[in-house]
Amino acid sequence: MEIPEAVRQLIASGPNAHLTTLNADGSPQVTVVWVGIEDDEIVMAHNGLWQKVKNIRRDPRVALSCLGHEKNPRGLQEYLVVYGEARVEEGDSAGLLQELAQTYIGPGAVFGTPPDLETRPSGYITRITPKRFSGVGPWNP
Repeated sequence: MEIPEAVRQLIASGPNAHLTTLNADGSPQVTVVWVGIEDDEIVMAHNGLWQKVKNIRRDPRVALSCLGHEKNPRGLQEYLVVYGEARVEEGDSAGLLQELAQTYIGPGAVFGTPPDLETRPSGYITRITPKRFSGVGPWNP
């Protein structure tokens, strides 16, 4: 599914996103994450094998929500909800986090203390393929 321009603009502005995954018992697990877009996937990075990573490996269904920056004509705060399927890949999580830090912390920011590249664990990158968008905003007219 193609990601609409309004969603791309919101994600590019660096909103804190709430990633909801499903625990083994079916209960929700929510985590605040930094997000970006690569092609038509939403991406995020994790330096460890956290619960969200374990959950996605077992059940790829996820929901991601972000607050928008505007209020609609009725006075409601805009928000985006992305429903999709996620996959976890081993990858350069530190590199993606450093890239996202430029948006979330500011230009020139250095995220964490860069360890020696040869000893740095690769971490994990999650890619969400959106299935539908909802919420209040131009992504859901």
